[in-house]
Amino acid sequence: MTFRTLLFTLFIVLFSLSASSQGRKSATFGTLSHEVNTIESYPQDPEAAAVVVFEKGKTYASLINNRMLLVTEVHVITKVLDASRFDQGIIEIPYYRGSNTKENISHLKAITHNGKVQTFVKSSEIFDKDITENWSLKSFSFSDIQNGSVLEYTYRRETPFFFNINGWEFQGKLPKIYSEYETELPGNFVYRRALVGTEKLDINKVSLKRDCFHIPGFAQNADCEVSTYAMHHVPAFQEEDYMLSPKNYRSNINYELKEYTDFKGNKSEFTREWKDVDKEIRNNKDIGGQLKYDKLFEKELPQNILSIPNKLDRAKAVYSYIRDYYTWNEKYALFGDARVKDAFEEKSGSIKEINLSLINALEAADLDAKMVLSSTRDNGLPGFLYPVLTDFNYLFVLLEIDGTKYLLDASEKYAPFGLVPFRALNIQGRVMDLKEESSWTPIVPFNKNVHYVNAQFTAGDNGSFEGSVEEISTGYIGLSKRREFANRAVTEIVSEKQKSSVELLLSDYKTEALKEIEEPLKETYNLKLESELVADEVFLYPFLVNPLFTENPFKLNERSYPVDFGYPLTNTYLYQIDLNGKYTIPELPQNQRVKLPQDGGEFIISYVEENGILNIKFDLKLEKERYGAEAYKSLQDFFNRIITVLKNQPLVLKKV
Repeated sequence: MTFRTLLFTLFIVLFSLSASSQGRKSATFGTLSHEVNTIESYPQDPEAAAVVVFEKGKTYASLINNRMLLVTEVHVITKVLDASRFDQGIIEIPYYRGSNTKENISHLKAITHNGKVQTFVKSSEIFDKDITENWSLKSFSFSDIQNGSVLEYTYRRETPFFFNINGWEFQGKLPKIYSEYETELPGNFVYRRALVGTEKLDINKVSLKRDCFHIPGFAQNADCEVSTYAMHHVPAFQEEDYMLSPKNYRSNINYELKEYTDFKGNKSEFTREWKDVDKEIRNNKDIGGQLKYDKLFEKELPQNILSIPNKLDRAKAVYSYIRDYYTWNEKYALFGDARVKDAFEEKSGSIKEINLSLINALEAADLDAKMVLSSTRDNGLPGFLYPVLTDFNYLFVLLEIDGTKYLLDASEKYAPFGLVPFRALNIQGRVMDLKEESSWTPIVPFNKNVHYVNAQFTAGDNGSFEGSVEEISTGYIGLSKRREFANRAVTEIVSEKQKSSVELLLSDYKTEALKEIEEPLKETYNLKLESELVADEVFLYPFLVNPLFTENPFKLNERSYPVDFGYPLTNTYLYQIDLNGKYTIPELPQNQRVKLPQDGGEFIISYVEENGILNIKFDLKLEKERYGAEAYKSLQDFFNRIITVLKNQPLVLKKV
């Protein structure tokens, strides 16, 4: 079979879109159109600080220094509408560095246009920075940004990694008037494509280009598939708290190499089945090959751990030993080098090395443990239909005892047994059973996440109240506090707590079980509260002590993606206030009980006054870690009412 006669089937894009009369746009670097120069506002988003007027990417194959590379050229033009609110003046371009080869960012040019004045970014103002073991950033900053400035840049990416086309993000932090992505790919590369997000394509064209690519030494040229995808007037993607990675929801098109036919006609399938990946992981010297050290850990683990008769108690002891023994070196290194034996000797390692050590140790203790491949929350969701190993960047442990499953990650010093860190709470992971076929498993968060506050106050003179406070924190809330407190002096902790209000004065602060990770973390202290005294009335805001929520996190008019807290939680306040004969309460605030739909949670606030003693109970429960976009308005209203109670609803006391 000759190169020219390779079977080439145009990929039919299965996207839903409506017909559009809007056509393609073009631009020349350094020369601004009348349209760009005259834009003063963007009616589709009047609050936008800037708008991307034109954006184009083009990806094609090219022979460079006798190497076949994938080249992407990018050109972006942005109009600044309000410089005081514009915060996108720093451009960062990520690129991959492999062990033997890397991507190259070249031909980078950037201009700030202010009328006829052009300010170019100098080569000395372009910087490279390594951010992980395999990823770097090339960055620069636009200067002299004013109202009406036009920021323009272009660059070229050269990569040898044909299996991993970056695709194109049509949607970003700024609204876009026009965004286009074009590919011109030889027909011996067949890609599967997917459009992510809620926005629709306005241009969706696929055609065949004859004789588009030539390799010296081959008689025939290659035909290419030419694809053009574009959107007009793309709204800005608005990020908000409590979400998974924005890349899961921003409108973009991604590519996955399905198959490749070399110039001699030999075909390679890249879209594999999981059984193929299982074999690859099993034979990988840095993953499956590191699960042969159970004898090492059988020798090194204390005998009093190995001899514990109860399986669950033995598992907890092994987990605690490994967690306390290792220090995480802040690297994930899922597909990098791994040496479990070296990591053990050094008492330090990557996520992979520590958790593979945990598997070896659990196996040495005659327990059934398996690795789970996953993706962190900020890395995006892995594809569920086909195995794409580059989607994964994390590894933790699944332990099964008498039919009950436990998720473990020994890299987190302050994590109790059965709690995987917040960074790993990303819906599903792939259990790699090296003896059987792999399978998906839900990543279930630790479910006992409680912040409990019990306080007793006695009224003093001139609006002051003094008393004692006990705080108890468990699960992810306790982990977060232990991590925060680990390297902080007591004075710093007290100062941080007092920041919530100038009316607070803390003393005699103590913690209990700070290092007993399996126990609830307890904080106790004395507190003096100075409230507002106006004439003969006191306005007392009782919920000043470390509330979990100080404002409504949900502020958008609408949200098209789920709300993800990561874990369910309970926040409870029990307050007892002795009015001490100094005050009366003419009218108690109204008791409330507000529920989320479908048993998603509730909050209760109740006030009871008897014989000069006021008891207040606030109880907030979020029963789910994740809520669909359809629940957004309910959550928004729910938190509006919570914040009203916590911050805007004082107790009005009348001086006796």
